[in-house]
Amino acid sequence: MTRTALRTCLMTLPLLMFATVASAHTGEGINTGFASGFWHPILGWDHVVAMVAVGLWGAFLGKPGIWILPVVFPLVMAFGGALGVIGVPIPAVETGIALSGVILGLLIAFAVKAPLWVAAVLVGIFAIFHGHAHGGELPEQFSAYGYAVGFVIGTGMLHVVGIALGFLTKSSVGTWAARGIGGAIALVGAAFLFGLA
Repeated sequence: MTRTALRTCLMTLPLLMFATVASAHTGEGINTGFASGFWHPILGWDHVVAMVAVGLWGAFLGKPGIWILPVVFPLVMAFGGALGVIGVPIPAVETGIALSGVILGLLIAFAVKAPLWVAAVLVGIFAIFHGHAHGGELPEQFSAYGYAVGFVIGTGMLHVVGIALGFLTKSSVGTWAARGIGGAIALVGAAFLFGLA
């Protein structure tokens, strides 16, 4: 990744952080299925932290994890989204979403190098919860296909931000900074878990 691309990704993060969450998180006020799906993960802190964490943890794991985790997540998330659209109930969806931030953040904070298959299974489990939430909040007037494509692309962009942050691990100081970001992700997840956010 070039310095320009890395700089662009890092500059995108603050924009995502300061976006207004309330009206767009469920698609309210957005006039297409694609746009509603695209903005849903980006404007919800509970989704942002987990999806950035997937890319960042993949970067900690190195190749091929840096690419496999950000591919597994949206693929399995699309399956979870389909379950949400057709109304298949999954218990404790919001708890699962919050726990994804806590657990993935802690894995980054402690620089856990899990086997790739374990990481992929864990990320896949969390992806089902995120996907179900997306699918369950599909605005009735929109196409499920456009909405699904939108939320998969939005999710992918958040993974790219996490991967870009993972390039901090090329230096020892950067590694500590990335681990600190993991700790912050875990705290945000905990705030959602305990109803503080």
